[in-house]
Amino acid sequence: MLALSLAMVAGTATAAEQPELIFKRSTVWKFLTPDHKLATYAIDDPIAKGVSCHFTVPEKGGISGWLGVAEEVSDISLACRQVGPISFEGKFEQGEDMFRQRRSLFFKKMQIVRGCDAKRNVLVYVVYSDKLVEGSPKNSTSTVPIMPWGDQMPAKCGEFLKD
Repeated sequence: MLALSLAMVAGTATAAEQPELIFKRSTVWKFLTPDHKLATYAIDDPIAKGVSCHFTVPEKGGISGWLGVAEEVSDISLACRQVGPISFEGKFEQGEDMFRQRRSLFFKKMQIVRGCDAKRNVLVYVVYSDKLVEGSPKNSTSTVPIMPWGDQMPAKCGEFLKD
């Protein structure tokens, strides 16, 4: 069981680094086991430098949460902002994964994907979770208009889309 939990944690991130925990807040008290919590994390976009996203996910407590075998719910919120001058580290595809994390031992994962609204020069981020058997309609969208920063002119996200 411990080996499976460690394997699950080791393979959580794909595109971006591991998110940074900002804080956790207990939502349901559990006797002698961990409480149910809401956890808020920050992650920097590895392709669009100068963009950071914050997301909040529920984390199950109780015995199954403590053992790392609980299937987490799909309720995830997302907010992304420009935090510095935006520059692109390479080309990207519309709907490309920016971050991926398992939400259950085998069947569910959370994904943050990135796109570009080239007409408005806006980065668009969507977070959703999916199951192997059936998807999840629960999602959240956040947009980041690419604005000048100091004396730097804004980059054009459409110039960095893969053909």
